[in-house]
Amino acid sequence: MIKRKFFLSLVILFLVAVSIGISFKFMSNREPKILSNYEDTDYLAIYLEDEQINYIPSKDSGYTLDLTKSSCNNGVTISFDYNTWSVKTNYSNYTNPDNTRVKCSLYFTDKYIEPILNGTDPILEASLIPVTISDDGVVKKADLASEWYDYEAKKWANAVILEDESKNYASGDIIPEDNIESYFVWIPKYRYQLWDLGNYDSLTTIDTNKVHEIPIIFGDYNTSDSVSGECTTPMESGASGNCEVGDYMTHPAFLSIPSTGFWVGKFETGYKGATTKEEAKQNMNDISKIQIKPNVYSWLGLQTSNAHLNAYNYQRELDSHMMKNTEWGAVAYFQHSMYGSTTSVRLNNNSDYITGYQATDEPTCSIAIGDCFEYCNDNTCNIAYPNSILASTTENITGIFDMAGNSREVMMSFTLNETGEVLVGDVTERLSGFNGSTGAGTIINNLVELPEKKYYDLYKNETISFNSTFFRRILGDATAEMGPFYNVASTYVISSWYNALLVQYFSIHYPMITRGEYYASGYHASIFSSLGGVGNENGNHSFRIILTPTK
Repeated sequence: MIKRKFFLSLVILFLVAVSIGISFKFMSNREPKILSNYEDTDYLAIYLEDEQINYIPSKDSGYTLDLTKSSCNNGVTISFDYNTWSVKTNYSNYTNPDNTRVKCSLYFTDKYIEPILNGTDPILEASLIPVTISDDGVVKKADLASEWYDYEAKKWANAVILEDESKNYASGDIIPEDNIESYFVWIPKYRYQLWDLGNYDSLTTIDTNKVHEIPIIFGDYNTSDSVSGECTTPMESGASGNCEVGDYMTHPAFLSIPSTGFWVGKFETGYKGATTKEEAKQNMNDISKIQIKPNVYSWLGLQTSNAHLNAYNYQRELDSHMMKNTEWGAVAYFQHSMYGSTTSVRLNNNSDYITGYQATDEPTCSIAIGDCFEYCNDNTCNIAYPNSILASTTENITGIFDMAGNSREVMMSFTLNETGEVLVGDVTERLSGFNGSTGAGTIINNLVELPEKKYYDLYKNETISFNSTFFRRILGDATAEMGPFYNVASTYVISSWYNALLVQYFSIHYPMITRGEYYASGYHASIFSSLGGVGNENGNHSFRIILTPTK
């Protein structure tokens, strides 16, 4: 039992120039080091499992600094160097309107935290149960004091939501599949290094040399208020901000909702109880039908408004919502970082739209020349989960599935027309179900209102000829940055990254977007594929759910 200690002051270096950082050096003994070179005094409070103590745990104590709780006041931020066992403070945003001292509170915990994540470890709230998954698919409740994820080894954190939440499981207990309603995977907040600003205004030839491992750095900070070599994140579609190739930029998916990461559905959203793909084609709003599991039928055929309502109302306490285009991009870039598989994600070629499958072989056929529609139509050349790891973003069981093939996934992303109205469909017969304007100019005002802006991406309003311009993008959404682009068979545009299909991209008649392509597209179905859409009922369209609990 830790004895509660009261007020502890630690005199440290106070900065004359607020742009310079200071370091608290942690001693291997059980006493804090005192730094007192300046009259101005700041102070440090130390907590172990939420109880204040009068020493700093040693490097070999088994305790870890919890950066999701540790903080300073007056705009001062902190980071932690586990190698030197020291805290770095950053005064670049220092303010002191009330003439108060800077107080930093450090929280240590015996829960497992991975140092390289720099405070972006998984947030477990409400109904989320942390789990480990063995190679044969067996799910066990994770021991939070043990290493239940390891991003450096490409083992991503997984969690589940139970069918019957009244059942309790101890650490190490097997959670039976019939009591798992949904699987989720944690994407930590990161910056990525820009390699292409995506400013393409014409078709040319592809450049396969563009494919590379994407450098990223984890951390709960934004590049808009950071140092040289980083750039202000251009949130507006088509804007470049002050970004240059080689700069690091906080991925925009982490900026609209203040969290240190997000949980993404491990599989496409399925329709609970469906025994055929036809039964799973239901344009309805009913959260009781949601399941996110392997080897189930994807929920198909929804208008985007119903997909949004299902996702939004699924887990409100976890800020659930339908996936946006930028969130898809964040997963795609993470997959191609050193923490993911960094290769082409294997197609799910199951023609019944069953989640978690993998093509036995890398497809060699192309939808562009019409020879893919019969590809594996009888499902004799694919592999079911859990043996389908080549279709995972990590090439192991801990990753995310169905990111290439199975169905096209509709994103919660819209385009503006030339007068600034949100386009919600093509004509009145082909609508997403939201209020707004059609491409034909009809105003819709008797359907579903758009949610808060943070729950959808918005692309700018320019007249763009069909397949001629790709700069209508948000950096990070994994569209225009995948250029240059080439026209195949006069209709199908492919990118430089794995021949990913990019067609009918954000036009006035296709103001929305789907990602990942579907099972019949052959090698054009990629995690980097995108296709314009109108958000109406479509038998090969599904959706994915995101959770953004905040610390």
